[in-house]
Amino acid sequence: MTVPVFEEYEPTADCGCPGCAQRRRTAATLPLRLGGHPAAHGARRALVLVTAAGVVLSCGAGEAAATAVERDARAGAEADPQPVTPQGPVGPLYNSGTSGPPSAPGTAQRTTTRTEIITRAKKWVTAKVPYDMGAYWSDGYRQDCSGFVSMAWNLGTNEWTGSLAAFGTKIAREDLEPGDILLFHNLADPAVGSHVTVFGGWTDHTHSHYLAYEQTRPNARQATTRMAYWSNSSKYVAYRYKGIVSGASGSGSATAFPGAGKFGPGANNAHVTRLGQLLIAQGGKRFYKQGAGPRWSDADKRATQAFQLAQGWKGKEADGVPGPHTWRLLVGGTGRKIPAAGTGGSPSGAAAYPGKSFFAPGQSNSHVQKLGAQLVKRGYGTHYATGPGPRWTEADRRNVEGFQRAQGWRGRAADGYPGPETWRRLFA
Repeated sequence: MTVPVFEEYEPTADCGCPGCAQRRRTAATLPLRLGGHPAAHGARRALVLVTAAGVVLSCGAGEAAATAVERDARAGAEADPQPVTPQGPVGPLYNSGTSGPPSAPGTAQRTTTRTEIITRAKKWVTAKVPYDMGAYWSDGYRQDCSGFVSMAWNLGTNEWTGSLAAFGTKIAREDLEPGDILLFHNLADPAVGSHVTVFGGWTDHTHSHYLAYEQTRPNARQATTRMAYWSNSSKYVAYRYKGIVSGASGSGSATAFPGAGKFGPGANNAHVTRLGQLLIAQGGKRFYKQGAGPRWSDADKRATQAFQLAQGWKGKEADGVPGPHTWRLLVGGTGRKIPAAGTGGSPSGAAAYPGKSFFAPGQSNSHVQKLGAQLVKRGYGTHYATGPGPRWTEADRRNVEGFQRAQGWRGRAADGYPGPETWRRLFA
């Protein structure tokens, strides 16, 4: 048997067989590189065909190849693929009035607020800036993932994943706040898998998913994303920009949780006053007859608990004493507001969550029918053959599960049985 030769070629452009179609797709996603540096974007895209044991994927590969392609396509639909985000080199802004070499990370950095970072990120998302490592947007920043973060952080230079870490401070993932980043720089081959996203906030209380702002094909987007990313998740590192400052439009270093010892019976300090002010701003004014003060009181506990319940928490998570997560949401203004009195804790005056016991096999009540009607209204009633009605059925469970998965939840968080958070979001 003749040993096949490694060959470099372009797949046939007009052949519709599975073999050529697969090679065209593979060639389209290969990273552009020259000499091992991700900045070299002039290299010709090429595909190396490796064959062994006389099995050659060609126009005559037949059903085996077609089946493999279909299986790979199904697998890829279950989660975002590894990001194909080749990127350009470090350099100044392009055609934007700046000149000279880029500033070093150790020099004085521009300051910005968290709100300003997210606002800039949203601007590119709204404009649907196309992904293009060789192009620059009107603001002078390169249209790749690292250029996107350079823009969001307002660095004044175009960085890449190998240099961005020098502009930030490494933090724990549980300390992430809007405007921080999650960075993976593949040292072995920077053009393969390297990626960076801007953290926009948690989307669930388990911290398993977050809102990511990123520049990826085909264009800038914001999307609920698995922590830390769909691939190479364990290798992503969280960083906070060194130039973050506090201000009217941002929270900055003032977001630091002062510690549990600053709250509770007997506490008397400025942090208690600030807690009360933040709770009042989030809809808790009715709990305070004389406004916020430095001495811990029952009003502080009840207002804190109301805020925690509004987030869908229960048990120890809603004990009325602020912890790091409660504080972070209050200071950042990203949590759900305390509902008005008489609304039962549900948005828009919806009925209060009746309890999980009403939604189980054998149950028949008005809450089940109300749930079903809202699922249909929100577009999640596909499993109803008739109804919905007052009796709990498997169709109810599957429709609830569909809604929960649409929130980015998985596992027990998407079991098809509505809890307080599912109820709130469904009726929001």
